[in-house]
Amino acid sequence: MTKLDAVIEDLKALPPSNLERAADYIHRLKLITDQERHAIIDRTAGSLTREEADELERIIAEGFERLDEHD
Repeated sequence: MTKLDAVIEDLKALPPSNLERAADYIHRLKLITDQERHAIIDRTAGSLTREEADELERIIAEGFERLDEHD
């Protein structure tokens, strides 16, 4: 039995009030906090070279030139 299967079986055995609490807890685990989001940005900031950044900017600009606002 996988861990997921075991957790599902445990959840099935919970009374409704505890199941709701478990669902809330699982939902909170999925959310990325602002602090975590800022940490991700800090870790990746400056990871592109100037040339890579210029190329990315060019690709994005070209993509928007072809964007049809009526699509």
